[in-house]
Amino acid sequence: METVETKFSVRDGGHYVPGVKHNQVLYISGQLSIDPETGKVPEGGVKAEARQALANLDLVLQEAGASREDVLHCRVYIPDVAYWPDLNQVYAEFFGSHRPARVVVPTNRLYNGCLVEVEAIAACGKE
Repeated sequence: METVETKFSVRDGGHYVPGVKHNQVLYISGQLSIDPETGKVPEGGVKAEARQALANLDLVLQEAGASREDVLHCRVYIPDVAYWPDLNQVYAEFFGSHRPARVVVPTNRLYNGCLVEVEAIAACGKE
């Protein structure tokens, strides 16, 4: 196994890494809608937060040598299913014609008051 870190990897006491590569598969930990430059949640509601969480996902993909077209599956957490239409719009813009398998999980509050968290599994070249 190979761990994947980004220049923004934060050690907040959580016992995890942003990504793990194993047998040509990349497993990406949940990426919250926190701007890694500022450490803050972007203003603008669920659309802005979805864009940020997906940008954070992109950072891990790039560090691992993968791209969004390599994503096989996403699990997206939101605190209320009412956010689904806005989330889906931003998600579709991010992936374009690529359509990975996906589940959207309405949950209770997310860490730090975030409205979006995205985890993913992606194909990744030879180790």
